[in-house]
Amino acid sequence: MGTIVARKRGNGTTAYMAKIILKREGQVVHRETKTFDRQKAAAAWIARREEELAKPGEIERAKTSSVTLGDAIDKYVTESVKELGRTKAQVLNTIKSYSIANMPCDKISSSDIVAFANELLTDKQPQTVGNYLSHLSTIFSIARPAWGYPLKPQEMADALIVTKRLGTTSKSLKRDRRPTLDELDRIMALYSERQKQRPAMAPMTKLVAFAIFSTRRQEEITRIAWDDLDTEGKRILVRDMKNPGAKIGNDVWCDLPGPALEIIQSMPKIAAEIFPYSADAISTSFTRAGQYLEIDNLHFHDLRHEGISRLFEMDLSLARVAAVSGHRSWASLKRYTHLRHTGDKYEGWKWIEEATRPVEISQLSSSAVIYSPFTTKAKRQLKILGK
Repeated sequence: MGTIVARKRGNGTTAYMAKIILKREGQVVHRETKTFDRQKAAAAWIARREEELAKPGEIERAKTSSVTLGDAIDKYVTESVKELGRTKAQVLNTIKSYSIANMPCDKISSSDIVAFANELLTDKQPQTVGNYLSHLSTIFSIARPAWGYPLKPQEMADALIVTKRLGTTSKSLKRDRRPTLDELDRIMALYSERQKQRPAMAPMTKLVAFAIFSTRRQEEITRIAWDDLDTEGKRILVRDMKNPGAKIGNDVWCDLPGPALEIIQSMPKIAAEIFPYSADAISTSFTRAGQYLEIDNLHFHDLRHEGISRLFEMDLSLARVAAVSGHRSWASLKRYTHLRHTGDKYEGWKWIEEATRPVEISQLSSSAVIYSPFTTKAKRQLKILGK
């Protein structure tokens, strides 16, 4: 039965809240409320709505029509058997903070999605907006067949076309930044000096060199375990390698070039992982070290690009490069095929010897931190040293 509750508003007028509560076998199966300015309108709505809810299947349809996009996101996150990647989970959680997440699933149209994309564009690049819509499209594709939530995949498909045509979204730009040997020499010298003063700090000279020679991403480097090393086969099992489809469970054997294997063999077994450090800390330290040295726009991930470029400059075939980098599609490596055979510019590089020098367990611990050479204290120390 429906009821009407009169409430005084702040401006002195009266609001009439119509409530409908339906029970089956003593259990509440449906609740619904709506507010009106007039009591007669509230009573008329109750009568009409109760008649509608009496029809077969209407209560079930009412439940799904009240489900919001935020509810659908929560459902996906909690029921997904496949583990979500960190980026996808973060993006979906962020989407819930926008107004579109509060909209009922059956009310969301392509124009609403386009408006959401434009809202994102105020502080994000088109590539990032494209990533957000890509992750959101997953919810649209499975909500109806999986849970009966009335999200319309066609509305998302139309929105993707519109945002692409308008330039609201775009594919990620390929970075072509490669460090020069001079830049790397300066970074390695800075970390080497810091290592001498603080032997227990994480071996950034090894991490930098390993990233180049192995072509591994920072997250992959920190996940590599001793149990995944095949020394005889000169290869490593890279778990959860980044993949456009799904990286969780995407484990790939990758060949280890000589210097990369030697760096691994120089590391002490202090943990299950060969490099038991924080991926974010490694990346941040490298970027800020570059900024401290006034090296423009150089990121740790650029070392992977440098490493792959090196292999092509050494005249290795696509197949051999892919065996090291882990690329499944050779098409992804076509951006490198313009590189000329110039040989190995790292042959005789003075830092290889330091990067492959064995580390004593007494010098390092699994709790070692990534030291930041750009702190105020570090700057003062370097100034005293005449650096």
